[in-house]
Amino acid sequence: MGHGILLSGTESNIDFMIHGVCKYSFFGHEVWITTTHVCILIIMLILIGFAIAANRAIAKASEVPTGFQNVVELIVEKLDGVVDGPMGKSAPKFYNYIGTIFIFILVSNISGLLGLRPPTADYGVTLPLGILTFVMIHFNKFRYQKPKDIWAGMCSPLPPWLPIWLPINLISDIAVPISLSLRLFANILSGTVMMTLIYGLLGWIATAWPAALHVYFDLFSGAIQTYVFCMLTMTYISDARGDN
Repeated sequence: MGHGILLSGTESNIDFMIHGVCKYSFFGHEVWITTTHVCILIIMLILIGFAIAANRAIAKASEVPTGFQNVVELIVEKLDGVVDGPMGKSAPKFYNYIGTIFIFILVSNISGLLGLRPPTADYGVTLPLGILTFVMIHFNKFRYQKPKDIWAGMCSPLPPWLPIWLPINLISDIAVPISLSLRLFANILSGTVMMTLIYGLLGWIATAWPAALHVYFDLFSGAIQTYVFCMLTMTYISDARGDN
């Protein structure tokens, strides 16, 4: 990870920051393409390539799955199972959305194994994910709840005619995308910083033994943070729909 093409560290130069790769002018403003954009592009190309291969495998699917078809069906089955638990009867409507953000966040989190700087270690990536969840929550709230029920929820735990708690509940709602994005960002960034420091301070000595740390910071922590983000997203949406 520390010696990757976009994340590097040496004894004299420990570096885990975001850097500009190139710049261009956009309506008179200087806009930079950063390492985060490059890493996202690489990850998206990997996912698009996998999706094309999966589509072809399913198009030629046999009744008894083998090889790559087995892998694709297993991934879809497990992702659908993750959504079924928290969302119940509403789950089929959200298979695609939750499955998409789950795969993107997971691959982004573990991309340090490929020598990339994880895009989710950039708050400019996690905040839009949090805002997207925020929009989904309130879209479902206004679609499936009556205005009087929404008002009662905003005034809870006091009666609707006594909206003392309204400002606090509004702040709580606004805090949802911030807390979701900061949790993901902080956990992935901390792992990125730790691994870069290890490689930068130890140099060539840190050739093989940090593999155990990669298992934790990249695989275990990355998978846990992906699951937490998606689980909270599903919980908030289910609550907004009135499914609970």
